[in-house]
Amino acid sequence: MVDHSPDHSGYSPSVLAELLAQAHNRIATAASAAGRDPDEVQLLVAVKDRSASEVAKLGAAGGLLIGHNRAQELEAMAAELAAIPDSPSFTTHFIGRLQSNKAQKVVPLVDCVQSVDSLRLAERLNRLADARERDLEVFVQVNTSAETTKGGVAPEGAEALATEVAALPRLRLRGLMTIGANSTDEAVVRASYERLAALRDAVVASGAPGTTEATELSMGMSRDLEIAVAAGATMVRLGTAVFGSERS
Repeated sequence: MVDHSPDHSGYSPSVLAELLAQAHNRIATAASAAGRDPDEVQLLVAVKDRSASEVAKLGAAGGLLIGHNRAQELEAMAAELAAIPDSPSFTTHFIGRLQSNKAQKVVPLVDCVQSVDSLRLAERLNRLADARERDLEVFVQVNTSAETTKGGVAPEGAEALATEVAALPRLRLRGLMTIGANSTDEAVVRASYERLAALRDAVVASGAPGTTEATELSMGMSRDLEIAVAAGATMVRLGTAVFGSERS
């Protein structure tokens, strides 16, 4: 087992490849235990507080699907990665809370925004994508744990928001996203994920335009990916499982 405690800047691509392999093995084990195909679950590496050098090494190790939490950090890293010779090409998602006034910085730099929690934000993203003559993939974020510290639309409004988002011409709704309940009680965490899966099923079954392919569930992090995969996650967002603990 690789120790997650060393200075992250010392991680080589080979060490990161081993950590990625361990993360994929956790996903595969969880999927098999749930009777699912491991290939149904993607691994997104959350790169919050990481340097461009670390992320470039991550890409060299095969971690090419990444997620950013902050618009300013995303913008700075994009410029820094562009200056690194032979930097890999990443698929980039925005996974943090996004204010409408920061969306202009984010849209040119990402393939997907996972944190759409209001029609106002969705309409802003739609306008920005249209101005660039492109389509933008999105998830609707749902606060399934009802915790005030978390973003996302309330579950009661999730289906209505998802159908409104899916109808916007430049947005492609991929599915729903949530951050699991912050609890040591596995039943509570599981319930937060199972609720998202039920909401996704309702959105797809609605037959509303743009919803039939909104089948994805982005849920589960390093501490609880097994619970999320058992509940149907199609994408898990891992940070510490790959990079170790955040810097102090």
